[in-house]
This record gives sequence, structure tokens and C-alpha cells, in this order.
Amino acid sequence: MGETTKPATGTVSESDAAYLRDLARKVAEIGNDPVQERKAEMWTRHNDLERVRPMVLAFPEGSWRELLPGDRFRIGDRFLRRIEGDFLRRIYYWEHMQDDNVTEPAVYAPVVTHTTGWGLRTQNTRPEEATGAYHIDPVIHDESDIDKLEIPRLTVDWDETERLHGILQDLFADILTVEKRGVQRGGAEPLDFYSQLRGIDNMYMDLIDKPEMVHKAIGRIIDGRIQMIRDAEEQGAMTLGNRNNYAGSGGTSYTKQLPQPDFDGTHVRARDLWGFATAQIFSEVSPAMHEEFALTHEARYCDLFGLNCYGCCEPLHHKLDALFRTIPRLRRISISPWADVDISAEKLADRYIYSWKPNPSMLAGERWQPDVVRREMREFCERTRGNVVEIIMKDTHTVRHEPRRMWEWVRITREVAEEFA
Repeated sequence: MGETTKPATGTVSESDAAYLRDLARKVAEIGNDPVQERKAEMWTRHNDLERVRPMVLAFPEGSWRELLPGDRFRIGDRFLRRIEGDFLRRIYYWEHMQDDNVTEPAVYAPVVTHTTGWGLRTQNTRPEEATGAYHIDPVIHDESDIDKLEIPRLTVDWDETERLHGILQDLFADILTVEKRGVQRGGAEPLDFYSQLRGIDNMYMDLIDKPEMVHKAIGRIIDGRIQMIRDAEEQGAMTLGNRNNYAGSGGTSYTKQLPQPDFDGTHVRARDLWGFATAQIFSEVSPAMHEEFALTHEARYCDLFGLNCYGCCEPLHHKLDALFRTIPRLRRISISPWADVDISAEKLADRYIYSWKPNPSMLAGERWQPDVVRREMREFCERTRGNVVEIIMKDTHTVRHEPRRMWEWVRITREVAEEFA
């Protein structure tokens, strides 16, 4: 939410404008297909805890560079290149991997926001390899440095917002609905952010040697996240997120339970949105420490929102009881590749969305083994028959330059999911 949309000219040649409009027509055709409405209805039932069938989504993430390499892009303008990328990805989904993602016949203009920042910036030493590991250079060395953490303030640039909206109106209004989109969900990763400022090893040692320092830092970070949400709410920078919006660490946001019954139809509030928190850096931290240093702080943030999601890559099967008693209005829980499937199934039952993240290594291995995928997907679905399940493939940094792996994963997983409808 702290990211600033950079100014863009929004100017393109006549041929590039014609090309973008052709893409928009394809998106409109896809978005108006009746299957989109059926998928949206299924997601609504699923998110409202009605068991339909396991819902299936694939997020190529890092492997997009193999599925849609840079030479597929034509637009040079920074803003319109993002629109081009959005159109190309939606078309790619339709043509190659029809998961349960919903395509809407719309194009989205950002509500442009700026933040004052945290006062401290993360510093890293990066390798020459573009995707290589990096070293964190701590900027918090002792407790006094935490006082340098400032509470960010968010402001909306309405002039730039209207300018970008006008560009899209001029290009696409006769083809797609042009919508302004502001803040649509909450998100807080305070421990992950703190570890970037303090250094991972230092943070772990602090849990034992300097617990009050950790509490002070995490409390300050949560205060900052809350302030930015309040600023967005007060300035009218929020947009309802109960449609095909990314939810938590995977999933969509369709629900009849948001916005709140007292929503006035105009002023969107945090309690009309989905919230999210995670502490991936706490994967191997004990349940007691996770509750003390993460959940008790994250609960303050999550309390702002109408429904909440929790977790990403950290295994949570042995921490679920703590989640249940601390995070308000909890609805979606990420069950990572390193979590125990059966313990999670028993504890989540049909009271929470079981957001399973299968191991992406099945797409990145030396050999593509579709039979193994089918066996693993069927075994998982058998073990979670009583749950409200979604299967989310993400963190896919490569498909070994074989895009068909992603297509076939979606096809196989959808076929298996249909068996468990």
C-alpha cells in the first residue's frame, strides 16, 4: 500500500493504441462469457463457507517471464505497459490455463497514493544474478534506532488519479468498464519487515535477549500500518474488494458478507474489506513465541477489517489454536507445503477456508511428471473431503521454460477437483 504510482505520459502511437484496443476487445469477450458469472457465484459460496468443490488457482509469479517473455510486449509508456501486461495475462489465462480465476470486462485505473515512508529504509547487498539470494544489511542496531521508525502518512493524489483514469477512458470506455481502484484489502507483515531492518539472525536472538525491543518495534510497525489504513479510509481512497480481488496470500474476495450491512453505498471503510497478516519469517519459531510476538500485534491490525486471512509460506498446523483465539473474524488460512495436511484438515473442519499451497517444485523439477501431480492432488482431496478447500499454485519461479507444465497442472487439478464436487 505504500507504493507510489509513478507519473506516466499515457501517450501512444495510433498503431499502439489500435493494438491496445484489440487486446481490450479480447478481454471484453472473455469477461462477458457466461462462465465468468458461474465461477464468481462458486467463489461467493466458497468464501461464505459453503462447500462446493475444491477451487483452483494458479499464479505464475516469477515464471511469467517464461510464459510471457519481454519480447511479447510492445508498449513503451510505463503506465500503459502495465495495462498491456494485465490484458496479456488475462488473455493468456483464457487461452492456456483456465483455472477458476474470474475475468471481468473491466480495466482498472489506480487511485494514486503517496506515503511519507518509515524513516528507515532496508539495505541489502545483492549478487550479480538477477534472482540470486541477497544479504540483509541491518539498519536497526540497538533499541534507540527503533525511535527512528516513523509512522507513515498516506495522501491521495487526486489530480494524477483523474489524469490516469481519463487516459483509460479515452482509450477503452467504449469497450470495457473503466473503474477506479484504490485500497481494496489490508495487509501486514510486521515481523518480515522488521527482519529486513534488523537482520534475520539478530531478530531471532532478540526474541530471547531483547524481547521488549522486538515488541516495541512490532508495535510501532503495526501503528504505522493502522495509520495508513485510517488515512486511506478518511480520504475516500478505498474501493470495495468483494469481487475478483486477490485475497490474503491466494484466493479471491467474492462474498455476500462484505460490505457491512450499514454500508452507505459510497464511503468504503476498512470493515467493509478483507484484511490479511502473515509472519513467514516465523516458520520455525514456536507456537508460543508466534502468538506473543506476532499474533498479539497483528490482531490489532486485523480488527479493523470485516473478514481476515492469515498466513503464506509458514507452516501453521501446530499454531492454529492460537490463530483461532487471536485473529478476529478469521476466514481464510494458508496451509503451506510444509504444513501437516491431516492436522490442518481436522482443526479447520468446515469453519475456515483451507487455502492449500502445493509445493511448486513439481513444476520446477528436472522432469515433468503429470501422473505424480494427479496422484498428489487426488490424495490431498481425499484427505480434505470435509473441508472448504482451495488449491493455490504460487511461488512458481520457473517452469523450466516449458509453459505446458503450468497449463497441464491447471487441467489436471481442475479434473481432480471436479471428482470431489
